[in-house]
Amino acid sequence: MDLSSLNPAKGAVKNRKRIGRGPGSGKGTTAGKGNKGQQSRSGYTRPISEGGQMPIYRRLPKFGFTKPNRKNVVPVNLSQIAQWIENGKTSSEITVEDLKKLCSASKADYFKILGNGELKTPVAITTHFVSKAAEEKIRQAGGKITLAERTLLEAERVKNLPVEEALMKPKARVKKTKEKKS
Repeated sequence: MDLSSLNPAKGAVKNRKRIGRGPGSGKGTTAGKGNKGQQSRSGYTRPISEGGQMPIYRRLPKFGFTKPNRKNVVPVNLSQIAQWIENGKTSSEITVEDLKKLCSASKADYFKILGNGELKTPVAITTHFVSKAAEEKIRQAGGKITLAERTLLEAERVKNLPVEEALMKPKARVKKTKEKKS
């Protein structure tokens, strides 16, 4: 036996299908392309071909969206605050900057204090939002809450004011003016 005597296995090699060669071929008339429509015409190609990979229009979701002006709120529980005070990571006065460091958050994030847990020491907290339960528990412990109006990123952009004051400065409301017909 040598290389010149090798043949493919019986039935492994087939003749190609001859399309559009009349009704006797089994693929006559429409040549296997169905009836009418763009795909039955010559020159048709899919607009985007990504090979065997799942195409992008099927990979992306077809519902919902992300609001461009959404507020990214980081939740902070009272149990976390109590633990930070016990471990000596923070004092009895917690600012937005402290919350950013302790929560590993970004400067563009808002913070909300939630009422899960108990406080034993009085704490002064500066935050953006606070739940009613958390507010009640902080006041019972002898602490106080100050609500900030801006994020750290917005406060840094305010000119001629230190960050602590800029956090408390309310944002200017945009007034819509009515157009007068002339």
